[in-house]
Amino acid sequence: MQQAILERPAKSEQAEPRSGRRSTLGAKDRTFGFMIALPAVLLFLVIAIFPLVSSIGTSLYDQSLLRPERTFVGLGNYAAIWDEFFARLGTTLVFASLSTVFPLVLGVALALLLNARLRGRNILRGALMLPWLLPGVVVSFLWAWIFNDSYGVVNHVLAILGMPEVSMLGNPVGAMAAVVIAKTWHSFPWIMVVALAVLQTLPSEQIEAATIDGATRAQRFRYISLPHIAGPVTLVAVLEFIYNFGNFDTIFVMTGGGPGNSTTTLAVSLYHLAFGSYELGKASAMGALWLVLLAIISSGYLLLNRRLEK
Repeated sequence: MQQAILERPAKSEQAEPRSGRRSTLGAKDRTFGFMIALPAVLLFLVIAIFPLVSSIGTSLYDQSLLRPERTFVGLGNYAAIWDEFFARLGTTLVFASLSTVFPLVLGVALALLLNARLRGRNILRGALMLPWLLPGVVVSFLWAWIFNDSYGVVNHVLAILGMPEVSMLGNPVGAMAAVVIAKTWHSFPWIMVVALAVLQTLPSEQIEAATIDGATRAQRFRYISLPHIAGPVTLVAVLEFIYNFGNFDTIFVMTGGGPGNSTTTLAVSLYHLAFGSYELGKASAMGALWLVLLAIISSGYLLLNRRLEK
């Protein structure tokens, strides 16, 4: 007993250097981690933070690309573009909403089809991924050619069928429909992939049990498949909406914001202000308002993500 008591202090004395060594190694690890992350942090500050702060500062000045001097106007630029901002906000919401709903419905429907026992489904999966692999500018030029009034594929097919030609890009409703179709074709594959990946984690026993109990295909989708994929697909839909809210290439290439201003979104309007009218101050003010709106939408996405993770 006495020998055991005498041995205890010796063990504690040996433990102290180990703890001190661990703390020293921990400090070295933290320093090494900081040095590794420092270039990325500096790059982020230069590429993201500095232009952001500079743009917000520019929004307080009457500044143009045509003259070197600038004049401080405070919130004058915000007041000047206020009505323009909300007019283009409505168009942006229409485009972003339609370009999210249609790819979502099409992607989920194709995921259900490819999840079934279908001959050649692996080949079909690869083929349906092709639109997503193409750059957005290429997709926009492709669909602009398809809907062209003079030599487009759509009017060529209508002429063969003896039907009257349509001017998709020449009227407001048709132009909006055209850009939504192009964006839907470009976006549905990644929604399909996410939905298909989630469906493949669904236990087959549940589907088999529901089938034995006499559940129809619609009932199996509503009560088994849909609740299983609802969470991930909802997050994908919110991300797609955020991306479509700032989409530029599809509309700029296909319509340039026309006819009139029927497809002029916030991104296109900001481009016209900065590089069409050369009003950097007003363009920066619109960008700042746009940033606030995107921050609100992104915060909603983060809150939704937290709730779905619980």
